[in-house]
Amino acid sequence: MKPLQPLIQHPTATEYFFAEGCFITEWWNAPADVEVSVARARVEPAVTTRWHRLHGITERYLILAGQGQVEVGDLPPEAVGPGAVALIPPGTRQRLTNTGAGDLTLLAICTPRFTLANYEDVEPV
Repeated sequence: MKPLQPLIQHPTATEYFFAEGCFITEWWNAPADVEVSVARARVEPAVTTRWHRLHGITERYLILAGQGQVEVGDLPPEAVGPGAVALIPPGTRQRLTNTGAGDLTLLAICTPRFTLANYEDVEPV
């Protein structure tokens, strides 16, 4: 792997709907920096995202605003609000529910960076 070079960018990210059931804005996800990606996720009120997992990627949910419930692996569901962090090891199923009246907003920080090839929907049929 070639060493990282200093870089300053001002990407213009656009929010899009992801089939998991939330809105994503990719703040940082670049081939020049394979070690990390940062996306802002937004879950609307009363929405539960689909069960999914990421292969080979550790993800962290850093809750910025709103109220919700996080389910990770076999842990019991846990209420979360601003400042809460959920650590999700590679291959662990996960989902979020917005339990508040406003949007649930969080940063999804992935190491190495998120790629769609590593995403798996595991919602029961």
